[in-house]
Amino acid sequence: MLAEARASSRDATRRETAMRLRVGLIGLGEAWEQRYRPALRALGDRFEVRAVCEQVQHRAELAAAEFDAAAVDSFRALVRREDLDAVLILSSEWYGALPLLAACDAGKAVYYGTSFYFEPEQVRVVRQRVEQSGIAFVVEFPRRHWPATLRLKELIATKLGPPRLLFCHHRLAASKQAGQVLPHRPQLPVMVELVELVDWCCYVVGKKPTLVTGTMHRSGPHPADHDYQMMSLDFSDPSAPGTGPLAQISCGRYFPARWHEAIAYRPLPALQVGCDSGIAFIDHPSDLVWFDEAGRQQESFESERPLGEVLLSNFHRAVTSLVRKTCDLEDACRALAIVEQAAESYRQGRRIELANVDERSTGQ
Repeated sequence: MLAEARASSRDATRRETAMRLRVGLIGLGEAWEQRYRPALRALGDRFEVRAVCEQVQHRAELAAAEFDAAAVDSFRALVRREDLDAVLILSSEWYGALPLLAACDAGKAVYYGTSFYFEPEQVRVVRQRVEQSGIAFVVEFPRRHWPATLRLKELIATKLGPPRLLFCHHRLAASKQAGQVLPHRPQLPVMVELVELVDWCCYVVGKKPTLVTGTMHRSGPHPADHDYQMMSLDFSDPSAPGTGPLAQISCGRYFPARWHEAIAYRPLPALQVGCDSGIAFIDHPSDLVWFDEAGRQQESFESERPLGEVLLSNFHRAVTSLVRKTCDLEDACRALAIVEQAAESYRQGRRIELANVDERSTGQ
């Protein structure tokens, strides 16, 4: 039986590797040169770039020429191409959810490699269209797939024990524009980052939070002029708050972009996790420091596969698998709903229960 299982696994791997996905790129984004371009070249046996659509035409032509692909003027023309199996949305630029919805209409699998943030009224539409289309849909959660995060999950299961307290902080330059930025919501870059930080903490804890308390700092006279947001996620039973894991998550853009040295000065660990039998610190995708009764341990994962290859390989597996993957969309919508509820907690000045957050994440 074991030999048969191993043979079946090898056959599945061969089938996955043999299927070369024909993909189109919508937006190249800031991570193109460091993450996606080298990953697509390294995974040439799994991906064939056929078309590129980018707001800056010169960038589109350069990328298309490198992969012997076509530079396309619009994302609608790209998703309608018959020679594509999937699209990689690597930057939302100015058009928000429209490329995603167009891909659903065209029946193309989607790798969503940009910030997952939509207005609340758009969430229901996005989720409904993805579900109705039946496409494979993968949201990029880079921190989940950091080698340090995966090793931390192993240590939680074997040495450190269940998480009790998590501290997660990220700071942006004041002028950084992450994801789709709306003129009436200048605090959006902070909230965009918070969506991934919330998902990261939920992934490490391995369960859904039940309560959220949020606070914000206003930097100007307008009610939306927030440069810092913090929330506490309680993973306890709602009847006994404070008895389970607690995550403190914060993100701010309170450093002017020109203060390069100040932004990099003594940054807090990206994630600090206190567990029943030890504590761990993640400072970088490839660096993990942890302590238990035996003392200090430091691990580096620089020799691991590049993150871009890991992320795109997961997408390839999701598209070629016979089992449709939907958890990414559910997790992304849940994280987005939690961030919105944290803002509502701040406005109301009280803690909010998340019992119905999954319903709210559908826009119902």
